[in-house]
Amino acid sequence: MPHHIAIIEDEAAIAANYRDTLQRQGFRVSLCSDRESANAAFSRALPDLAIIDVGLGEDIEGGFELCREWRSRCPELPIVFLTARDSELDIISGLRLGADDYLTKDISQAQLLARIVALFRRVQALRSPEREEHLIDCGDLTLNLERMTGSWQEQQVDLTVTEFWVVHALARYPGHVKTRQQLMDSANVVLDDSSVTSHIKRIRRKFQVIDPGFGAIETAYGVGYRWKG
Repeated sequence: MPHHIAIIEDEAAIAANYRDTLQRQGFRVSLCSDRESANAAFSRALPDLAIIDVGLGEDIEGGFELCREWRSRCPELPIVFLTARDSELDIISGLRLGADDYLTKDISQAQLLARIVALFRRVQALRSPEREEHLIDCGDLTLNLERMTGSWQEQQVDLTVTEFWVVHALARYPGHVKTRQQLMDSANVVLDDSSVTSHIKRIRRKFQVIDPGFGAIETAYGVGYRWKG
């Protein structure tokens, strides 16, 4: 049975465009325009993945509320925000509510599809036993390539898919400077320079929750970032 994806988007033309793209890839897709219709449509069973806009019509925070409600119902549900709102506050709010990723609407259809496939692969991997051959150790850092998860000093770091691939790109070659473009290529996403900087800041903060002295990600000013091995 194909995966069922729910798109909660108040602009009908945009929603239909995403739906057509995903249906061509074999997914089953349902469209909802607001929080109320989404909750009614999925009152009995949630979809396999949700793509949610932050602002839903006059309900400017409707997407955040829906994320909170559905995350409480199913902690494992993959949730992606896909929105035109790209402020640091909105991104942090979405991720704190439990979204697996926060993307802006300038992302290409191919990149969105790659992110969805990666999330489904991560869900499947998390249901399977952990295998040693998928582990990368770099000092206090351990990455699981199959599950797309990371830990620092043996404590889980709650990384989104985008953040995971950024950390992987840096830690795979300690001491090597990675440009912002190289980090975007590794994460399979298009961002502007300020967005890359924001991702790095959030990643650092997540590690600092575990280790206040975390300093493995160094800034190479004017160039990019490196992982201090």
